[in-house]
Amino acid sequence: SVRPGLKCGICGEHGGEPSSVKFCHKVGLNYVSCSPFRVPIARLAAAQAAIEG
Repeated sequence: SVRPGLKCGICGEHGGEPSSVKFCHKVGLNYVSCSPFRVPIARLAAAQAAIEG
């Protein structure tokens, strides 16, 4: 069966890399997770990816 509510994402240091965040946005992943010191970078990259489309 299919689970339409299933959320997919990545975690680890990839989650804090701006290029990875943009890729995740492009392919439709729901979330990224990273270490606390990378959160501001990941949030900025996510905002930029959302604006760029």
